[in-house]
Amino acid sequence: MSMLILKVRWNQLKVVKRLEGVDPKTIRLFQKISQVLKPPPKMTVSQWAEAERRLPAEDSAEPGRYRTSRAPYQRRMQDVINDPYIDTIVFMTSAQIGKTVIILNSAGFFMDHDPSPIMIMQPTLEMAQTFSKKRLSPMIRDTPVLRDKVKDAKSRDSDNTILEKGFPGGYVVMVGANSPSSLASRPMRVLLADEIDRFPESAGNEGDPLKLAEKRTKTFWNKKKVYVSTPTIKGKSRIEKEFNSSSQEEWHVPCPECDKLQTYAWPQIKFSHESEGDIHSVSDVGMVCKYCGVISEEVQWKLREGKWIAKYPEVKKKGFHINAFASPWETWESIIEDFLDAKGDKEQLKVWVNTMLGETWEEEEGEKLDHEHLYKHRREEYHAEVPSGTLVLTAGVDVQDDRLEVEVVGWGVEMESWGIEYRKFYGDPDKVDVWNALDNFLLKTYESEDGHSLKIASTCVDSGGHFTQETYRFTKAREHRHVYSIKGIGGPGRALVHKHSRNNREKALLFSLGVDDGKAKIYSRLKTETIGPGYCHFPRDREDETGRGYTEEYFKGLLGERFVKEHKNGKMQMRWVKKSGVRNEPLDLRNYATAAFEIAFPDPDYLYRLQDRVISPTSKPIRSKKRKKGRKVHSSGV
Repeated sequence: MSMLILKVRWNQLKVVKRLEGVDPKTIRLFQKISQVLKPPPKMTVSQWAEAERRLPAEDSAEPGRYRTSRAPYQRRMQDVINDPYIDTIVFMTSAQIGKTVIILNSAGFFMDHDPSPIMIMQPTLEMAQTFSKKRLSPMIRDTPVLRDKVKDAKSRDSDNTILEKGFPGGYVVMVGANSPSSLASRPMRVLLADEIDRFPESAGNEGDPLKLAEKRTKTFWNKKKVYVSTPTIKGKSRIEKEFNSSSQEEWHVPCPECDKLQTYAWPQIKFSHESEGDIHSVSDVGMVCKYCGVISEEVQWKLREGKWIAKYPEVKKKGFHINAFASPWETWESIIEDFLDAKGDKEQLKVWVNTMLGETWEEEEGEKLDHEHLYKHRREEYHAEVPSGTLVLTAGVDVQDDRLEVEVVGWGVEMESWGIEYRKFYGDPDKVDVWNALDNFLLKTYESEDGHSLKIASTCVDSGGHFTQETYRFTKAREHRHVYSIKGIGGPGRALVHKHSRNNREKALLFSLGVDDGKAKIYSRLKTETIGPGYCHFPRDREDETGRGYTEEYFKGLLGERFVKEHKNGKMQMRWVKKSGVRNEPLDLRNYATAAFEIAFPDPDYLYRLQDRVISPTSKPIRSKKRKKGRKVHSSGV
């Protein structure tokens, strides 16, 4: 009997001892079997790119083999995608950092090494088509392992089209954020969303396109979501919001003189320049170390080995921020020349801040809105106490020396809001009568145009005035109704719902609010002109009803502050300043009602689920009325 003794390894098949008479074809068969059965080698995205990726001539200033060493900061930005414990990665960066290269490397890795359904998302369908033709197709053509997997578009049985390219084990589809049909009904394991700050607020009438795309990944336990963008306007930027809820990693480099790690910071950049008309001559460019004070030249800084440092390393959602001063494809001199060209032109300077610093632009919010315009054109006729589309009600209460003021606000999906009622209860807050009047008001039931009754789901009462203990006692007894004390804290960098405690005499639950963040959100939403996400509705009183309180004085108060830049101790600061002669309680109350909403409904997807029922958690159906179909918006001047 012929015998064959074999030793099998994954990378080879060795014949240890072959007795006479064994067919050589058997040996070759076992060799082929071993090649089929061997698992793929463990690789990261950057390792795959260095081994397989070829940069096309029409797509790169440096065509040929991809090298991570050319831009070392890209290594971790790519390899974090391979971490099995991380499903969301955020890149908030300037231009010329290589964001698109990272997206393409990630897509190529999954196409070749870990086949999966992949979605590459662009702001518009036209941009998706351009991306496919000018970026993805050349990568496939010039990368041999990908060219062998994607069939030629001209072949008869090819599933290679402009917007979809199939490969063994999966496919990659290109979609536009403005196209609802392209976002619907297909599961995706990998979502690569590019320039998300340029996405429209809604994909048709379907809602936030990014949230629609996210839902396509929910069925995969090993999903990957990568969000990429240069930022835009502070308070409105999607990428800023995603980055702020992430680990917030910054690229740090050691000082050439003292080795202390620090970021490339624009205030530390020093230079000399001469200008003649529109021509700028820049010289003596360098960056001063914030620790030792020594100025080093660009080449000295860029020769040092940098590293990513996270502000919140424990957060599983990983976020990266880096500016153009780290780019190997931008010189500091050219960045400074661009700044000098933009200086004095607000729109150009805004672009420079976004694309070179990778930072959001802060609008002077208070100067952009006109109370007369809101009063004349934003009010509309409601056909019920609560208009169609309203899902929950919240309230904000301000405590003054001679009265309590309250506003009830209705909320729909994507923070669309409706002013419902604005009331003042006069009396001494040191006495119980005025608090009882407020309590009865907060228990009120409102009838909805959708055929349901709604009650106020959550209320925030300001405790920062002269009646702090009275406020604590009132809210402590009503916390089971979600009535809470709040205290506003000014200054940048604090989320609207900042923190909470019971560190007070009454042991009442007290929420600290970052009121500056809330005001920025309100002013941003007031500037929204399209009915839908973020839009603010206000009622115009009908002849057959008592006034709801939305007078011209209300709108003056709603815009009662402005966001200004001030120089203090040699530093520029931004802060909210009250306008002279204007009461700003309406702005405060809208802020408190917004905080009440965020406290009661921290899960943004909750309102999507609630929308199917069109009923708030505290509502009871009005059985005598039929629920209306569709949604009508009646507006004057919009």
